[in-house]
Amino acid sequence: MPEVESTRDGAVQTITLNRPDVLNAFNAAMHAALQDGLKEAARDAEVRAVVVTGAGRGFCVGQDLTEFREAPGDIGDRLRSGYHRTILAIRSLEKPVVAAVNGAAAGAGVSLALACDIRVAADSASFVPAFVNIGLVPDSGGTFLVRRLLGYGRAFEWLATGRRLTAAEAHAWGLVSEVVESDALAARAAEVAGELAALPTRAIGWTKRLLDSAETSTLEEQLELEAQLQTVATQTADFREGVAAFLEKRPPRFTGS
Repeated sequence: MPEVESTRDGAVQTITLNRPDVLNAFNAAMHAALQDGLKEAARDAEVRAVVVTGAGRGFCVGQDLTEFREAPGDIGDRLRSGYHRTILAIRSLEKPVVAAVNGAAAGAGVSLALACDIRVAADSASFVPAFVNIGLVPDSGGTFLVRRLLGYGRAFEWLATGRRLTAAEAHAWGLVSEVVESDALAARAAEVAGELAALPTRAIGWTKRLLDSAETSTLEEQLELEAQLQTVATQTADFREGVAAFLEKRPPRFTGS
């Protein structure tokens, strides 16, 4: 059984972590397969939005500790070759990525969900940083992503205590966009992704790049990058279509080009 399944419905690519017997815990093979899906299938010109979800009862519970116990190696090297590449593949994909959190997200599974652009959670989902519970520090971008979403105070409290958040609590904190009944999650995530896929894909990708850049840029640097990307955006077919639709008082028909 493949560690990751990838399917396409129209312009939406769904990537499903497929190790349900271990709640989709990461091993090296699943990292490699997920990275392939993000770097190949998801980058196809026909794909304009991506959904990442898990098979079975869990979204992703982080590292498969069985693999770690059998061949621990250097944890820094493991992070650089696996987790870092996975998180960066999501952030560098200039298309919207929706996490459909269908169950438990723990450890690096939380980081994976937070690396996506939008999160829709099942009411059965939960979010547990978990690292401190076994004497580790957050990794896989967790400190960057959680602090950005929650601010220092709440990020420290959550990461330092390893507290389990329910889906409702995660929504109240702003970690997820919405919570739906478990049976409705796949359809709702597909609907959200479909709505995003109908928008100007390149403009969305550049917006994603700008928001990431804003974390470390000065105002002057951000203004310059906005100017550069706006110049490129005005050269797209979607910009021309958007202007034409506005002037003609009709809905736009964007193509992602």
